[in-house]
Amino acid sequence: MDIELRQLRCLVAIVDEGTFTDAAHALGVSQAAVSRTLASLERALGVRLLRRTSREVAPTASGLRVVAHARRVLAEADDLVRTATAGPTRLRIGYAWAALGRHTLPFQRRWGELRPETELQLVRVNSPTAGLLEGMCELAVVRRAPEDRRLDAAIVGLERRMCALAADDPLARRRSVRLADLGGRTLLVDRRTGTTTPELWPPDARPATRETHDVDDWLTVIATGRCVGMTAESTANQYRRPGVVYRPVRDAEPVAVRLAWWRDDPHPASQAVLELATSLYRGQ
Repeated sequence: MDIELRQLRCLVAIVDEGTFTDAAHALGVSQAAVSRTLASLERALGVRLLRRTSREVAPTASGLRVVAHARRVLAEADDLVRTATAGPTRLRIGYAWAALGRHTLPFQRRWGELRPETELQLVRVNSPTAGLLEGMCELAVVRRAPEDRRLDAAIVGLERRMCALAADDPLARRRSVRLADLGGRTLLVDRRTGTTTPELWPPDARPATRETHDVDDWLTVIATGRCVGMTAESTANQYRRPGVVYRPVRDAEPVAVRLAWWRDDPHPASQAVLELATSLYRGQ
């Protein structure tokens, strides 16, 4: 059964205007076109919708029910058109563990000043694309290059690698640590979204690993002293926890911070986000 919006508009116009002639004038079509359109709607539905007399046109019982539904459908269709033509008024940026670290709050405040017409929402989604593939955001902060060729990404900044330790760990007394200091420890990692893998160490000096999939669980286990962690500096800025300390790993490569988006459907504000995030990481 194919019901068209023009049929519903025709039905509502006849009921509102009171006659086929007046409905034709309101719709900008001929009276014959109005009659044909109504007849096609009644055939599609299999019910009579209007009762015509010499004096008036009145809805049947079925017609009253259909008109009420038609008004709601037409209102929804009008809302759809307004939403599509008004441009995006919301931008969702996904992230897995940490957004932009110490730059997150300045980013939010400056965005509100520069683009007040576009509501910014930060969404935490612990997936490799931070919610992009799941449809939960339009842009995503990721710290690994996306593997899906449908996505594009650009580096906006670099962050130091930090080691997360229990506060009473002997290494916590140091101002920084080296990769070799962690070789004999158990490293707690998130292989789906994390940036830390045993390949950071030489083959003969790699730490044992244990997996987690949530930053809160990661912090809780590290606080017990059973494991250590290594993460981007942003995690240290956004997740301070009693019993856990962070120390820079001075001989580890920095972590690239990327913004990712759908290659064939970038959000109109993507360039503005890239420029603002890059300027914050550059200290401008």
